[in-house]
Amino acid sequence: MTKTDDIIENLVSDLKPVPRHALPRRLALGIFPALGLSLLMMLAIPGLRVDMPDALMLPVFWVKSAYNALIALAAFSAVFRLSRPDGSEGRFFGLLALIFAAMAAVAAIQLMTAPVGTYRVLILGSSALHCPLLIFGFALPVYAGTVWALRRAAPVDLKLTGFVAGLAAGAAGAWVYSWFCTENGMPFVLIWYSLGILLTGALGAVTGPRLLRW
Repeated sequence: MTKTDDIIENLVSDLKPVPRHALPRRLALGIFPALGLSLLMMLAIPGLRVDMPDALMLPVFWVKSAYNALIALAAFSAVFRLSRPDGSEGRFFGLLALIFAAMAAVAAIQLMTAPVGTYRVLILGSSALHCPLLIFGFALPVYAGTVWALRRAAPVDLKLTGFVAGLAAGAAGAWVYSWFCTENGMPFVLIWYSLGILLTGALGAVTGPRLLRW
């Protein structure tokens, strides 16, 4: 046996098979408790919207919730694929564009059917300045949990993986925030919620190459 063979044998001698479904379990372990923490933060700091029973009867509330949930599900699915050395984002960006376009169509319909005098409220609401920042804050625990899970994975494109992980966390944070937010303007959601999601995506793109290095 050559010296090279000895080195290889030493490297692989302690290898153990990875349990089946280890990565999905680790991602779930990182994401769901962090999402629970974000929900607790929302309940403890701003709290649920005061008109929640009435809000649950509004279609716009569920459209707002679905917009964020769909982005989060699509992004987390892409994160799972990117976490492997041979993985890619797949059709994530095409799906993201489709979700955004559908929301833009809903926002346009709401504007076309609303009086012109209500445009300012539908677009800016009363919380445009702090909405993206609150979404960013609620997203941070989810991003931290996702990074924790990915550090035991093997992503290759660290910047892209960080960006998509940030988008996923941002959408999860936006979904949490939607249970407090009283804005019913779909243009508001399209602009300011999306900005909050993108802020977390930018954080992921910047920190991913450092935090996900393996």
